[in-house]
Amino acid sequence: MNPNTIVVPCRSPAEVAETIARARSHRIHLVPRSGGHCFAGRSTTDGIVLDVGPMRSVSCAGDVATVGAGTLLGDLYDALDDRAIAAGCGPTVGIAGLTLGGGLGVLGRRHGLTCDSLLSAEVVLADGRVVRCDEERESELFWALRGAGGGNFGVVTSLTFRTVAAPELTVFHLRWPVHRAAEVISAWIEAAPDAPDALAASLLVTPTGALVLGAAIATETETAAMLAPLSGLAPTSAVFRHLPFREAKRYLAQRPTEPGISLSKSEFFAEDLPQETITALVANLEQDRRESEARELDFTALGGAYARVPRAATAFAHRDARFLVKHGVTTRSGLDHARTWLTRSWEIPRPWGTGGVYPNFPDPDLRDWARAYHGDNYERLVAVKDAYDPSGFFRFHQSVPATRPV
Repeated sequence: MNPNTIVVPCRSPAEVAETIARARSHRIHLVPRSGGHCFAGRSTTDGIVLDVGPMRSVSCAGDVATVGAGTLLGDLYDALDDRAIAAGCGPTVGIAGLTLGGGLGVLGRRHGLTCDSLLSAEVVLADGRVVRCDEERESELFWALRGAGGGNFGVVTSLTFRTVAAPELTVFHLRWPVHRAAEVISAWIEAAPDAPDALAASLLVTPTGALVLGAAIATETETAAMLAPLSGLAPTSAVFRHLPFREAKRYLAQRPTEPGISLSKSEFFAEDLPQETITALVANLEQDRRESEARELDFTALGGAYARVPRAATAFAHRDARFLVKHGVTTRSGLDHARTWLTRSWEIPRPWGTGGVYPNFPDPDLRDWARAYHGDNYERLVAVKDAYDPSGFFRFHQSVPATRPV
């Protein structure tokens, strides 16, 4: 913990407003925190961390769930019981941060981004006002929160979602040795983004091999049939398990984590990658690699329901992308060496990318972050920022600025 950081747990919108007022009166920088999983370290600051963690209530009425902004995904899924929200698998990820940046998950190709299920939100503004926004009330703020709302416009204290019946899922793992990785990447790019909406198949490539993993709203037999373009490549192992929704989420969350400092860069892609680019990506995984580094390429398929929402309907600007590639490295020593590899890996496929970056994978090194995160939605976001935080109190690095000076 930064010695210059003061963490203030808040249990209500009134406590949030009081903390904001204190920070403003003393000219102290403040950032809100829910799950604390920000890749760029924005869950801390030299100043006040306003922790919404204590606000973890979950209440359900029919197919609508109202969720405190401090709720973590694992607790949320347990509380929803036979209902579900299209969201991620990490049990310690905060629902607020995930939603405000978009939100990808295994139900996403069937039901859309997490923010597409958002019906309303309660927000404490920089001036201390508590507002509730939805499609009718404070509609521009509601628009902005769905894809660009992570600490830019106010502190979200509660979110109301439309839920769906929690389906049984078939989870799967298909593995290949690393010398087959380029072949697997090519087949995955061709098949996964255009697969039936019921299938969410991700691809993870490391120096040791390639792994296709995910879940399908289908039986094991149906899932195997949907994965035929990949399973036809003769994986060294293939595991399929049909599980209740909550057990499937726990199963998918069981990825081991490496010790050390983690860095990442990402980009969206709307077209296939040339074979020589794929070959170069795989070769680069081993180039100058140290034993203290763990490197990976993480491919996420979009398409499906993600693409059926018009790009201007929410602040999330990447509806037209077919897939997302995240380059990641965890190092126990040699941070500069790890950064060099990361930048080199990210630059290899860039000529074929959209230039777009997932807001939930923030990258402090971006030169044109406004267009990368927000695309054509940026000008509208600036207008929302000017309306709801004209003094620019919520000033994250690479946040949406106010048009008037602070």
